Amino acid sequence: MSRILKLDALEILDSRGSPTIETTCLLQSGVSACASVPSGASTGAAEAHELRDGDGARYAGRGCRGAVRAVENEIQGALVGRELQSTKELDDLLSDCEGTRDRSRLGANALLSVSLAFTRATAVERGVPLWRAFHEMLDPVSGLEFLPRPTINLFSGGLHAGGQVAIQDVLIVPATADTIAECLEVAASVHREAAGLLCERFGARLLTADEGGLAPPCASSEAMIELAVEAIERAGLVAGRDVSLALDVASTHFHEAGAEIYRLDEESLGASAMVERLADWVDRFGIVSLEDGLAEDAWDDWPRLHARLAGSCLTVGDDLLCTNPERIRRAISSAAADALLLKVNQIGTLSEAAEALRLARSAAWNITVSARSGETEDDWLADLAFGWQGEQIKVGSVTQSERLAKYNRLLRIEKDTGLSPARWPR
Repeated sequence: MSRILKLDALEILDSRGSPTIETTCLLQSGVSACASVPSGASTGAAEAHELRDGDGARYAGRGCRGAVRAVENEIQGALVGRELQSTKELDDLLSDCEGTRDRSRLGANALLSVSLAFTRATAVERGVPLWRAFHEMLDPVSGLEFLPRPTINLFSGGLHAGGQVAIQDVLIVPATADTIAECLEVAASVHREAAGLLCERFGARLLTADEGGLAPPCASSEAMIELAVEAIERAGLVAGRDVSLALDVASTHFHEAGAEIYRLDEESLGASAMVERLADWVDRFGIVSLEDGLAEDAWDDWPRLHARLAGSCLTVGDDLLCTNPERIRRAISSAAADALLLKVNQIGTLSEAAEALRLARSAAWNITVSARSGETEDDWLADLAFGWQGEQIKVGSVTQSERLAKYNRLLRIEKDTGLSPARWPR
């Protein structure tokens, strides 16, 4: 049983120089802890709403002073002095206080910052690691079996890199590495070779995208995938064996809904042609995970894509699902996907994200726990991915401190637990 004595919030900056919110939770026991929340650039229409100030004179309207006030005034007034047995009880009170389904009144950013800060504070109060507190939210009985295997951003396009190619991310998966340390060593080796390739081929400086990935001026998305394979081979590794590829297509952002056309670089593809193009890439390049291959509301087409890829590649929903239980139920019933990209700030509180995960698990789906393009140096995501037993974690590249904070936390968890990353596929 814990009692909140005070909530204190602060507008801070994320990795894109855009405001976000950090909340500190002080318990009556004297223990305090803080947590900050990320923000996405490539966002799904069904995501819970962040509260932004809309004042064009500050940060192009993206200030978070209103979210700070929401935490320190209304939310604090509803929570201070209450005896709380769990994060679930806290989150239920937050939801009641917020009052809207889309979190548009007080803001998902405000709610999640409180949910995280309280969970971290109670873990400190109990003397347990944060991952243990996260795990107990889902299953207080079973043990922890594995660490999440990193899927690591190598190249970026789309909204993360100025749109030089249509697709958003080409990621590498160190498939045979036995430890997190080995995964990062492999990733760093491929990244070095990729940087050298860009210098040789394009005379390019090492310009990076939002999540730290390199942003090559390739002629097409397929050329960027081919470049990733070449970087793997130049690192002395075998593509498809030692290192696999994963794609975040983020196709909603180049889909024309009225015409039902995908503007894939210089081509215009209908849904059937888009499915076949993606399947061709999976077959030729040994891609093991395909995220948002079709538009977020193309519900009639997703089952076709899933059926086409089944057995060879994960069909991952991000914008399609938005960590939203209602959309996950629909995807399960229509066989639209077999993997969830879990982003807790898409839904608002930890407990709602846990419900989304339980639903995905009920259908035997795979789970990738993901960061956002606008991140902070807080490392709670690593604890969450481990505690919730996500098979994969998607953080970004092996550069930039807001990414490395999560990887370095995984290294510490690995040393403390002695566990190994999940095998692919599990």
